[in-house]
Amino acid sequence: MSKVFKLVLLCLVIGLPAYAQQGFVKVKGTAFSINGQPYRYIGTNYWYGGLLATNGEAGKKRLKTELDFLKEHGVTNLRVMVGAEGITTYKYRTPNEKTLQPEAGKFNENIMVGLDYLLNELGKRNMKAVLHFTNTWEWSGGIGQYLKWNGYGEQPYPKSLGGYYSWDKLRQYISQFYSCKPCMDELDNYIRYVLHRTNSLNGKKYTDDPSIMAWEIINEPRPMEKAAVPAFEQWISHVAALVKSIDKNHLLTTGSEGDIASDYDLSVYQQIHADKNIDYLTIHIWPKNWSWFKDTSIHKSYNIILDSAGRDIQKHLGIAQHLNKPLVIEEFGLPRDLHVYSLSATTHNRDHFYDFIFSKVLSNRGIAGANFWAFAGIARPIPGQIFWKDGDEFMGDPGGEEQGLNSVFDADASTWRVITKYAGEIK
Repeated sequence: MSKVFKLVLLCLVIGLPAYAQQGFVKVKGTAFSINGQPYRYIGTNYWYGGLLATNGEAGKKRLKTELDFLKEHGVTNLRVMVGAEGITTYKYRTPNEKTLQPEAGKFNENIMVGLDYLLNELGKRNMKAVLHFTNTWEWSGGIGQYLKWNGYGEQPYPKSLGGYYSWDKLRQYISQFYSCKPCMDELDNYIRYVLHRTNSLNGKKYTDDPSIMAWEIINEPRPMEKAAVPAFEQWISHVAALVKSIDKNHLLTTGSEGDIASDYDLSVYQQIHADKNIDYLTIHIWPKNWSWFKDTSIHKSYNIILDSAGRDIQKHLGIAQHLNKPLVIEEFGLPRDLHVYSLSATTHNRDHFYDFIFSKVLSNRGIAGANFWAFAGIARPIPGQIFWKDGDEFMGDPGGEEQGLNSVFDADASTWRVITKYAGEIK
């Protein structure tokens, strides 16, 4: 039985026409559609997807193997990083040889060819990508890199030695981006560069490629300081207008975590998503990062985790309904039981958490999709090693995070039973 026939058969089994994902995703009210048919999904984060093909034939083989695995399990929507910015000596981030923009305005063609390859393979499988341009955080360079290029000095890195880093120092540093016109101009040029690209493998203009569902302005936008909120809101609106002036076919969203990004000021979240050029809303849910539990006490704090997640979803769903736009839960994750990174550790709490999130999607028509964080495919944590180093396989956890912390591997059978169940039911 050919792979193509298997994929068509899978579509029929779960009740999805084989042609359903061809064409551009559109928005009508609080729902997505393709070719006039409803489009809802269970997806994943696959931030490194565009980098795999830059690792030669072995990387291309891995990519195709992992895309086939996802497709077979009903996961057809992938959230992916466009590219990293800057050259650095800071070891806890995307390595220099995988940087798309090593210097302001200078681009590494090899990295874009890797993204071309990913999009071409997605097109063959009728899968969709959500592509975020840049990042608030340092693990891919992000907007801090534009500040460095324009004379603001090195940003405070979380794992810096000697007390150089603090959360307040980082907030103060990043908030300067929204008043740095040369920084914003350089990011505009980068966005134009990406949007005007033609795929080197299939000749499709990016703006004409239906394998792209949406663009995202930035991963987890934050004004960082209250004084920067007006400039931050203006910047979001500016970039949204820029993207839409070039690309009329694809959806656009912000990449927001929710109101936590503005110190729980929900009005900021509503304002940036009310913009006419923003097509849908996003939220992220991170029980560990938001201190809903501490250390290894996931099970002990489980009721708190579910209650907090449920209230967070409902709060932001209310804003989406008020704006009459879809909501996507595009990041959520939980460590393995007892906070152990090895695949030998169980995932009972994670599986239950995924079931809870997916059930919310299934029971609320205004939630159009959910992307779990994150797919690690065939990669594996290295015993005795916590953080990524040069030469390691990429996995769901970026370089600055413990490898295996929130990754879902192809061998996590119990988790995949939950994912596959809901991927079928939602369609």
